[in-house]
Amino acid sequence: MNWLAVYPDILLLVMTCVVALVDLWVKDEERLVTYCVAQGSLFVVALLQLWFFYDGFTLYAMQRMVVADPMGHLLGLFATLAMMATLVYARPYAASREMLKGELFTLSMFSLLGILVMVAANNFLVVYLGLELMSLSLYAIVAMRRDNVPATEAAMKYFVLGALASGFLLYGLSMMYGATGTLEIPEVFKAIGTGQINKAVLILGTVFVVAGLGFKLGAVPFHMWVPDVYQGAPTAATLLVGGAPKLAAFAITIRLLVEGMLGLAVDWQQMLVLLSVASMLLGNLAAMAQSNIKRMLAYSTIAQIGFMLLGLCPGVVSGNTVSASNAYSSAMFYVVTDVLTTLGTFGMIMLLSRAGHEAEMIDDFKGLAKRSPWFAGVMAVFMFSLAGIPPTVGFYAKLAVLQSLVSTNVPGFIWLAVVAVVLSLLGAYYYLRVVKVMYFDDAVDMHPVAGTSDARLLVSLNGAAVLLLGILPGGLMTMCAQAIVQMFAT
Repeated sequence: MNWLAVYPDILLLVMTCVVALVDLWVKDEERLVTYCVAQGSLFVVALLQLWFFYDGFTLYAMQRMVVADPMGHLLGLFATLAMMATLVYARPYAASREMLKGELFTLSMFSLLGILVMVAANNFLVVYLGLELMSLSLYAIVAMRRDNVPATEAAMKYFVLGALASGFLLYGLSMMYGATGTLEIPEVFKAIGTGQINKAVLILGTVFVVAGLGFKLGAVPFHMWVPDVYQGAPTAATLLVGGAPKLAAFAITIRLLVEGMLGLAVDWQQMLVLLSVASMLLGNLAAMAQSNIKRMLAYSTIAQIGFMLLGLCPGVVSGNTVSASNAYSSAMFYVVTDVLTTLGTFGMIMLLSRAGHEAEMIDDFKGLAKRSPWFAGVMAVFMFSLAGIPPTVGFYAKLAVLQSLVSTNVPGFIWLAVVAVVLSLLGAYYYLRVVKVMYFDDAVDMHPVAGTSDARLLVSLNGAAVLLLGILPGGLMTMCAQAIVQMFAT
C-alpha cells in the first residue's frame, strides 16, 4: 500500500486525538494550549497538501479506494486553511458563550478529516464514510449550546434532513453498484462506457445521486435545512457548516458525476440546470425579504450554489468534452472564492457580536461606518464580492462561469447565462442594502468593535484577499485549471 497518499489524513487523525488528550489537562478557560496545538497541526497539514499539489503526482492507495491527485490536494489545502480561519474567528465568540471547550476543536478537526476523506475518495464506500464523519461532527457542533433552544432546534433539523440526504445518496449509489457491479468510481465510468447496462436503472440511480448531492449542497428544492440551520446555530457553528464543507460537496460532485458518470452527462446536466435556475431564483427572491443577516446569507448561499452549478452544466456538449476542463475549473474557482468571502462575512458578524449580544440582524450594522470606518469598508468589500461587483473576486468568479457557458456557442447555454445575469441583478439589491445601512443610517449601537487582535487582523487580510484575487485572479485560476486537467489526464 502507498502510505504517501494518506499522510495528511493520518497526521490529522493522530493530531486530533492528541488535541483531545491535551485538552484534558488544560485548566485555562481561554484554551490557549489546545488552540495552539490545533492550529499548529492544521498548519502542517496545509503545508503537506501544498507540497503534494506542486509535486503533481497521482497515487492510489488502500486497494485503489483512495486517490491522491492535484484536485484533491488543492481542495484539501483550501479546506484546511478555511478551518484555520474559522477557528480564529470562532475562539473569542465561543469564549463569551461557554462554547470554548476541547470538543469544539476536536469536532472541527474530525469534520475536516471527513472533508479530506471525501476529496480523496475513489470508491463509493469512501465517499459515504467521509460524508458521515463530516456530517456527524457538524451535527454535534451545531448542538453544542445545549441550553439554547434555537441551536437545539437547528441541530435537530440538520440531523433529520442530513440523514434523509445520506439515505438518498446511499440509495442512488447502491443502484449504480447494482447496475455496474463495481464500487470503484473509474470502473463505474468504464462500465457505463460499454453501453451494455440497463439505461433505466442507471438514470434512476443518477436521479437519487443528484438529489443526495443537492441536499448536501443546499440547492433548491433540497434547501429546506439551510436557512433554519444558519439562523439557529451559534454563528461559529454556522461558519463551520457554511465554510469548508462546500468544498467537500463540490469534490464529491466532481468525483461522482464527472469521474464516475460522465457517460450519463446528458441526463445529469439537465437536472443540474433545473437545480441551478431554481436555486438562483428562490435564493435571491427569499433573501430580499430577510431582516436577519444570517438568514439572508443562507438564502444568498443557495443562490451562490445555483451559480456554481451553472459551471458544471456545459462540461459535455453534444457528446464532446472539449469545454469540460474550462467549465469545471470555473466552477471550482467559484466555490473556492465563495468560501473565502463567506469566511470574512461571518467573521465580521462574530467580530460585532459580544457577550449577551448577537449581531445577527441587518439593523445591527446601522451606522457601522461611524463606529469603525475600516471594518465597514471591509464588510462592504465582502458584500460587493457576493454581489459580483468589480474589482472584487466575486465579479471574476461569475465572469468565469458565464464565459464557460457562452464559449460553447450553444443557444440554450447562452440563454442560461442571460438568466443568470438577470437573477444576479436581483441579488445585488439585498447585498447593497447592507452597505446602505452601514453608511447612510444612524447607529443604534455605539459600542466600539471589540474582538481579539488576531480576529481583527484576519478579517482585514480576508478583505484584502477578496480584493487582490479580483484584481489578479490568474494564479488561483491557473491552479484550479491545472488540478482539473490533471484529474482528466489520470
